[in-house]
Amino acid sequence: TPASQCNTGNLQCCNSTQESSNTNASLTSILGLLGVVVGALTGQVGVSCSPVTLIGLAGNSCSAQPVCCSNNSFNGVVALGCTPININ
Repeated sequence: TPASQCNTGNLQCCNSTQESSNTNASLTSILGLLGVVVGALTGQVGVSCSPVTLIGLAGNSCSAQPVCCSNNSFNGVVALGCTPININ
């Protein structure tokens, strides 16, 4: 998905992503501590995320996984409902 089509949330650069249907034990534990119901998640879950701005996109670097996420309300610890984005 191109970055310009990120209309469901904010662009994030996450250190890793996992399918919400197949999270590992440590991520499941983190989500539980945050009060997130793992069974209700869709899309990917981003871990250790920071925002990416579209202004001066060429100047932005995301050496990890750029994603568009619908729920970024956990201060970058996790981001929910993520879809991989191509920012190149």
